[in-house]
This record gives sequence, C-alpha cells and structure tokens, in this order.
Amino acid sequence: MNKLFKALVYDRQVSLSVLDTTDLVNKAIKIHSLSGKSAELLGNLLTVCAYMSGCLKSPKGAVSITVKSPEGSGSASVSGDVDLHIRGYVDGSCKHTFVGGALTVIKDDGFYRPFVGACQIESDDVSRIMCDYFRQSEQIPTAVSVGVKLAEDGTCTAAGGVVMQLLPGTSEENVAKAEERMQAFTDPASVIEQYGADGVIRNFFDGDIDQKGLYLLHPDYICNCSRSKIEGIIVPLGRDELLSVCDEQGAVSVHCHYCNTDYTFDKDDILKLFDK
Repeated sequence: MNKLFKALVYDRQVSLSVLDTTDLVNKAIKIHSLSGKSAELLGNLLTVCAYMSGCLKSPKGAVSITVKSPEGSGSASVSGDVDLHIRGYVDGSCKHTFVGGALTVIKDDGFYRPFVGACQIESDDVSRIMCDYFRQSEQIPTAVSVGVKLAEDGTCTAAGGVVMQLLPGTSEENVAKAEERMQAFTDPASVIEQYGADGVIRNFFDGDIDQKGLYLLHPDYICNCSRSKIEGIIVPLGRDELLSVCDEQGAVSVHCHYCNTDYTFDKDDILKLFDK
C-alpha cells in the first residue's frame, strides 16, 4: 500500500514527508508499458506529485508538474488532487538528457488564479530539479530525495523518498540537524526498500518527531476521467460537427493519456447524447 507520512520534526520547525509509492509506480509502469529511464522519470515525478498533493488545502485543490527536454523530443506530465489521486504519462523519448529543458508547476486551489512556477532544468536528477524549483519559484528551502528501483523484469521493487522543508524561523541548530539527516537518503529507494515508510519514521526520526502531529495518507494511481466526463467535453462541439467526424473517421475517438484509455462514440452514441 502506498503511504505518505507527514509530520513536524526538530522542535516543530521542519516539515517532514516520507513516502512509499512502490505500488503507485508499478501501476503506472503497467498502464503505460514503461521501462528503463522512462519508468524512473515518471515514477520519481509521481512521487513528487504525491508529496505536493498532500500539501493541498482546498477541497478543489490540484497540482500538475511537467518536464520538457530542450529539443522537444520528450516530456513527462503528472497531476494530482487533494484526494491524492495521482496520474501521469511520458510523451516521446526519454533516452536523451532533459538538461536545458524546462520544469513547470501549476498549483490550483480551486478558487483563485492558479500559481504557476517554472525553472530551467540543470540536471536529469528529479530530486535536484525539484530542489531548484522550490528555491527559485517558491523561495522555500526544501530538501527533496526521491528514487525508483527497478528489477530486471522491469517491475518497481521500491519507490518513494523523503522531503524536508524549513519553516519560517528555523534555528541554525535545527537547519544543521535537517541537513545532516538528509545525508542518510542519498539512495532513497534502497532505504524505502529496506525500512518502508513506517521504518524510516521509526529508525531515522524517533525522538525528533511531534507524534501528535504525525498522520498518514494513502496516495494512489487513479485517473479522474470517465465516459460521462468525455461526453461533457465533446458535446460543445455540436451535433453536426460530431456526426461529420463519424462520417469521415467512422467514430469520434478521445484518448486519455493519463490512463491510456480510448473512448469511442459512434453515430448512435452521438445521437443519444443530443436526445438527452
């Protein structure tokens, strides 16, 4: 089961998140038939998205993260919401470097204008990319260490990581404690494989954590699309336009990249939509 522990540590001056997203990443690998670098990239981005989704406050909150290669040959996008429904996909080739490309983050609280942050990608390491993003776009000192470990058969044996964020007024002593502790997570996937998220809390933060503020969330790979939602998207095109597409192509087809699902509407389906 996927887990996201959230808590405050070091005199409640540092926000801590510990994630085990192994099952979530395996779902993504299966849905998109991913392997190698593509599986690792999407898995790490899904883990980061699970963390950021766990920070949303509004009932309508949502977040999306997109990375694009400099030459436009590859990209990856992930999205999540306040219910921790996480999904994503890889578009194009991920065999080449993303250095020189761009990261874009959109956070929507559901009420006001969405926050859009961006930074240039200076590393193919998702952990470093996200550290740069938080420093440049949100001006929040944040240490991010996420990882994915794959078996020879392509399945994910471990995925997850640790995120620590300094709160305003953090003392130098506690900054040093946080920096020192993050050194234990240079290979986060191996740590998650050995201890699990629960074990990380017990073995690395016992005595430093505010137990009253510790809580557990369960992110999962869930796409929010449905046939009824797709109907709502195509109906504004109008009856005549949709029937014209059916005449030319045999049916109206809509593909959801997040869950790799095709929705097909033939002439009878279109007529029924406008007879409702």
